[in-house]
Amino acid sequence: MSARAQPAPSATTVTASAEQRWNEAALAQPVEATAWRLWDYREAAVVLGCSQRRILAEFSTRQDVEVLVRAAGGGAVLVGPWMLGLSALLPAAHPLAACGPVPSYRWLGECLAQSLQQVGVAATTLSPDALRARRGERPALALDWACFGGLSPWEVLVGERKIAGLAQVRRRQGVLLVAGVLLQPPPWTLLCDRLGRPRDEARLLALASTSCAQERADVEPVSLAAALIQALANAVQTVLKTASPSDPDR
Repeated sequence: MSARAQPAPSATTVTASAEQRWNEAALAQPVEATAWRLWDYREAAVVLGCSQRRILAEFSTRQDVEVLVRAAGGGAVLVGPWMLGLSALLPAAHPLAACGPVPSYRWLGECLAQSLQQVGVAATTLSPDALRARRGERPALALDWACFGGLSPWEVLVGERKIAGLAQVRRRQGVLLVAGVLLQPPPWTLLCDRLGRPRDEARLLALASTSCAQERADVEPVSLAAALIQALANAVQTVLKTASPSDPDR
C-alpha cells in the first residue's frame, strides 16, 4: 500500500517550545509515512542548534524571550511572527531520506525555492559546488553562531542573501527536516541582545539575509504556504513513482 503524504492544510500557530515538542514526539516512534507541518509563531523565541546546548544555561533564566535547544544542528534561530516554519518527516528508508544528509537537503531546498518563485520571489538554491566557490572568493563573516549568518548546501538565497535555512535530525525511527523562511525582516538586535552578542552583528545579519517582504511587497504568507504544501506533495509523489517495487515506502 502506498505511503501517502499528510500535509497540514495551513500553518499552525504555535510557540517555539510547542513546535519542538511536536518534533520530538514525531521521532519518538517509527515514522511510517511522510508528513509535514507548517508553523507560524505566536511570539519571539531563540532556538539554539544542538551543538549550542552548552550556552543554554547562561541565557535560559531570563523571562523576556525564551531560549531553548532543538535536536537539529546549525546556528541560533530567532523565530517569531516574521517566520514561516516547516517540519517534514520521512521514514528512514524513504528515498528522499536514505540518500544521505546533503542530498536530503537538496529536494527540500528546491521545494522552498520553487514555492518562493511562485509568489514572485527570485529564490535559488546554493549547491555544494557554488558554496565551495563562494567560500573561496570571500572570507566568511564570523556570524555562523546564527543560522542566517552562515550558509550550508542547498539553503535558499535571493541573490547573495539568505532567505531560508535548513536543518535535520536523523534517527533510526526516521528523518526530520526543518526549515525557516523569513517573511519579514527579523529584529536582529533582539537576537544579539538575548545572546550577548555585539549589536554591530545585528547590522551584519541584516546584510546577510533577506525576507519575502523585502523582495516583493505583495507576498501573502497564505499563498506561500499553499505553494510549499503543493511542492512538497509533488516531490514525494514523484520519487514514489520512480521507486523500485521492493522499496518499503512505496
